[in-house]
Amino acid sequence: MAMNNSNLFPVTPGTPDPANGSAAAHTAPVRAQPDSPQKDFSREHFAALVESSDDAIISKDMRGNVVSWNPGAEALFGFSAQEMIGQPMLVLFPPERHDEENLILNKILAGEKIKHFETVRRHRDGRLLEVSVTISPIRDAAGRIVGASKIARDISERRRLTDTARHFEAIVACSDDAIIGKALDGTILSWNAGAQAIFGYSATEMIGRSVLVLVPPERHAEEAEILRRLRGGEKADHVETVRLRKDGSLVNVSVTSSPVRDVHGTIIGASKIARDITAQKRADARLQLTASVFSSTHEGILITDASGLIVEVNESFQRMSGYRRSELLGQSPLMFSSSRQGPEVRAVMMAALEQSGSCQGEAWSRRKDGQAYAGLLSVNAIRDGDGVVQNYVALVADITSLRAKQEELERLLHFDPLTKLANRILLGDRLQQALLQTRRAQQSVAVLYLDLDRFKQINDTYGHDTGDQVLVALSHNMLAALRDTDTLARMGGDEFVVVLPDAGTADDVNKLVRRILHACAQPIAIGTLTLQVSASIGMTVSPADGADADQLVRHADQAMFIAKREGRNRIYRFDPAVEAEIQLRNVQLARIAQAIDTDELQLFYQPKVNMRLGTVIGMEALVRWRHPDHGLLGPGAFLPILQDDALETVLGEWVIREALGQMSQWQAAGRRLPVSVNIAARHLQLPDFSARLQALLNACPQVDPGDLELEILETSALHDLPAVAAVMAECQALGVHFAVDDFGTGYSALTYLRRLPAETLKIDQSFVRDMLVDPDDLAMVQSIMALAGVFKRNVIAEGVESIETGARLLALGCEKAQGYAIARPMAAAAIQAWLADWQPCPSWKNVAPLT
Repeated sequence: MAMNNSNLFPVTPGTPDPANGSAAAHTAPVRAQPDSPQKDFSREHFAALVESSDDAIISKDMRGNVVSWNPGAEALFGFSAQEMIGQPMLVLFPPERHDEENLILNKILAGEKIKHFETVRRHRDGRLLEVSVTISPIRDAAGRIVGASKIARDISERRRLTDTARHFEAIVACSDDAIIGKALDGTILSWNAGAQAIFGYSATEMIGRSVLVLVPPERHAEEAEILRRLRGGEKADHVETVRLRKDGSLVNVSVTSSPVRDVHGTIIGASKIARDITAQKRADARLQLTASVFSSTHEGILITDASGLIVEVNESFQRMSGYRRSELLGQSPLMFSSSRQGPEVRAVMMAALEQSGSCQGEAWSRRKDGQAYAGLLSVNAIRDGDGVVQNYVALVADITSLRAKQEELERLLHFDPLTKLANRILLGDRLQQALLQTRRAQQSVAVLYLDLDRFKQINDTYGHDTGDQVLVALSHNMLAALRDTDTLARMGGDEFVVVLPDAGTADDVNKLVRRILHACAQPIAIGTLTLQVSASIGMTVSPADGADADQLVRHADQAMFIAKREGRNRIYRFDPAVEAEIQLRNVQLARIAQAIDTDELQLFYQPKVNMRLGTVIGMEALVRWRHPDHGLLGPGAFLPILQDDALETVLGEWVIREALGQMSQWQAAGRRLPVSVNIAARHLQLPDFSARLQALLNACPQVDPGDLELEILETSALHDLPAVAAVMAECQALGVHFAVDDFGTGYSALTYLRRLPAETLKIDQSFVRDMLVDPDDLAMVQSIMALAGVFKRNVIAEGVESIETGARLLALGCEKAQGYAIARPMAAAAIQAWLADWQPCPSWKNVAPLT
């Protein structure tokens, strides 16, 4: 809005004096008569100056209200004249500076002028401006003070330039590098503390002298060439050379020289930055020596990062493994795992590595062509100055030929020459080991004694050669029915003993024994003959049977005779307590089936959130049992009973159906919430799983299949991973997603990551809960995050029970989580109220990821 430029305070004769608290006086600041030509010219000239000024020129009355406002004021503060005239000047003052206005008005009332007062004022958009203000009193024709004029200038840029210059000066002063200014003839003009530290000369000694003082005579031509390039406007970047110190010693430096120009672009000198690279040169020499040893040693060398991924291998290791370097970088050493060695060996070595930082031992590995080889392995952790592991270095010597000779001797000593099964000696050793493991891990071990039914008739009818062939074929059939950790031994004749460590529940044992019984009954082709036998099996289980190893075998033998006596081709158990256990489980299964039929089960939901963004990303469905006698039961009270039973599948489908129904209800209420449900291994491995899932989705067409996520426990018994991966792919084609639950608790993590197409990893709560106090748990969380990054998987943490745990996860880069610090599992009816009330922890938004 245009201002009245004829006078700063329009003339209104007879208005009261503002100093007496009455209305603002409007009296002209120019004392010429109204009809004077000189006055008309002065007013016009003054008005033009005010209008064209880049500075803010403002007048106000003695109450602090704005009377005039020029374009410079509008440009500086953003308010138009229409907005400001009549408004208090305090509109421009930040609240903490309101007291300044009273001080200013008091000084003006006293007739004082305030010159170049630097302060802060507020722009229309709320930002603060640094200004320099000059304020003068305005008098009427009688000389009375009726207001004030104010000229304000924006000094923000000047302040910024001044601060920047000081910042640059501080950088030069505190830099460890030598920062030197020189003329184009090489005369030194400036010299910082870094230059004194590197070359030994003070600034007093060097300023005014030639830079050639620092240059060895044989390199003078090099300096001349640098000066020539600088005069031509070129930059000499990162030149590695040698310079002289004050004491005459040489120093390796990396030098960057740049031309310095004035405001007109004329080259007036040069700047030189020199960095001492002596230590770097020594380190490079050591690295060259190390590299020579690395490449020429006969042993294989493999180096991983802290998370266990390969970062370097030498040529010997490439020859040993059959893989090229490019095929190994970024991979895990688990790719070399051989079936000749169980996970327990690696577990022992990893435990030693974590405890002492090194481990040694023999390990079986697999070459690229699939051939197994034995290696004498030594692994050491490499730590930084703070003791944090940076790398692991493994040295491997191929001892396959030596191991082969040793194994041949062991076979002669410990194995049956006909069937190649364990003999009595090796059986005793394996059974002792199984019993020790049973006591340590609180597991069970089953011992079976087998005797073939009517095998004597085969020997008598077809001869011992045929009988031997039957024994060999029967051994192969039984081995195929056993697990890798089980032991099958021939006691002599047609009698065998089986040791089943970690046998599991009574139902697990019965399943294994039935498989063996079935394997014994398979027809056997010997030439043109097809022969068939059966077996009588006696069984006992420790620790229910508290006998020692020899007695366990005898007890199983006694039970075998009872099996034969009762009709052959059957199993008899020595320990009667197992029958009671089976009967109890059958009763429990029937009760759970009843609970499903009578709607005693209910789904609870636990929210999953993005802690940084404060958004709810979904829910996890968790089953509860409202037992009429025992109240609300958690899943641990009844789900283990269902393991590997057909009822497990029935419950799984019930959970999916209920979850989809609840999602439909939420969606009808205007709330779309993705839900994840847990799937048992038995359920997922059904051949028609994807078809049954499709039917459940079809029953809720309003639910987007992409909002359903199926969680697989990492410890699930997924024996046929290719088949499971195929089922998962079929489900993903429907739009459904997958997550690996309790990740990190199993021993097959990398196998799952490589072969199962799950999009998300859920860090098990056992690691998250104690990660703030247990370095091992923290390391596990970091390793899982690293694995997820390598395999491009999403990550969500379970068990976030404190604000501090959430903040630590955010610092590690894990933003998605669930746990008691966010919400406990709740009934579906409570979800809407929780969503309305929930607020994320404010401190989580300010946690910066670690770099």
